[in-house]
Amino acid sequence: MPVYEFLCPGCNRIFSFHSFRVESSRVPQCPKCGAENLQRVPSRFGVAAASKATPAGGGEGDERDDPRMEREMMRFAAELEGMDESDPRQMAAAVRRMTELAGEPVTPAMEEMIRRLEAGEDPERIEEELGDALEEEMGDGAGFGGAAPTRDDGLYPM
Repeated sequence: MPVYEFLCPGCNRIFSFHSFRVESSRVPQCPKCGAENLQRVPSRFGVAAASKATPAGGGEGDERDDPRMEREMMRFAAELEGMDESDPRQMAAAVRRMTELAGEPVTPAMEEMIRRLEAGEDPERIEEELGDALEEEMGDGAGFGGAAPTRDDGLYPM
């Protein structure tokens, strides 16, 4: 029986749900607050299994120490050097890539910002309109993505 994990942005908590179907597209409600805007996140099992598959001599530790992650970050840095900063579509691609590499969930305001950049909208206008929402989602200067979400120990039906 597959287990899927979802982040509730309102609770900033990750919940585990079991399903009788593989690759369920259903998004459950938050068992704590009832929110319907949960975001699927990589499961601890999948992340743990991937980290155990490190080549011999890789050792345990922070996945940022993984040579593959370092190569990806270097590749990303090289891509940024060639980016046209005046092109909102390229900015959107860079933000998407950064969230993927960081393993951060894309918050609703961040998703809206990326969508609008991909559509070619003026970044300054987007910042003016979404700045407060982005700051609220990121927390008060706590860094990219704000405080790390906590995990609920329960297992809920999908």
